[in-house]
Amino acid sequence: MTLLEVQDLHARHGLLQAVRGVSFTVSQGETVALVGANGAGKSTMLRTLAGAHPASAGSVRFDDVDITGVPAHRRVALGIALVPEGRKLFADLTVEENLLVAGRRAKPGPWTVETVVAAFPMLKPLRNKKASQLSGGEQQATSIGRALMTNPRLLMVDEVSLGLAPIAVDAVYESLTSLIKSGSTVVLVEQDLRRAMSVADRVICILEGKIVLEAATASVSRELITEAYFGLRAQGST
Repeated sequence: MTLLEVQDLHARHGLLQAVRGVSFTVSQGETVALVGANGAGKSTMLRTLAGAHPASAGSVRFDDVDITGVPAHRRVALGIALVPEGRKLFADLTVEENLLVAGRRAKPGPWTVETVVAAFPMLKPLRNKKASQLSGGEQQATSIGRALMTNPRLLMVDEVSLGLAPIAVDAVYESLTSLIKSGSTVVLVEQDLRRAMSVADRVICILEGKIVLEAATASVSRELITEAYFGLRAQGST
């Protein structure tokens, strides 16, 4: 079943066209990795899908409903959650308070403070610690947990491992892998190709706002993705 359908999507930053005619779908229960160099348009795309950035053309359908003009807070209510680049936690609130803020208007579902802490064991001893006192990995886990508190049908995570120590990346990906195995639908932006390919069913490579490669992870090599990443191959699927 197709959960997300993006058709000929365009998005701008003033005169700069950051996303240019992007089309793809995401099936329920699928994990899709968006990869590409800095400035390729990945974050703008996720923000546009989440309603935090306006589309200048094209359409976004979620569960077969056109949500192109729907504001961000209503998309959250429909079941779309974005973990933004940089985490953007409430620095003076504790881990538990950050989770509870997101859960106040959540849809009914399995995610509560207790289930989030169970999914991210590193947070268990940190529940009463302020977000400003957390390490990068702890902040990322809290940010993902905060998004889960809305009980989303689609979880989008921007720059999963950016700026994190290797041990923190391992911990975050361990929990993320458990979520994926439970059947969650995930779209993630990741610059670490090895990490992206280890969890994703499908990889989409973006260059200068356009999709230049889209393929099942099992059918594409890291070398081909790298070529697309740097613009060394023609646009198209393998």
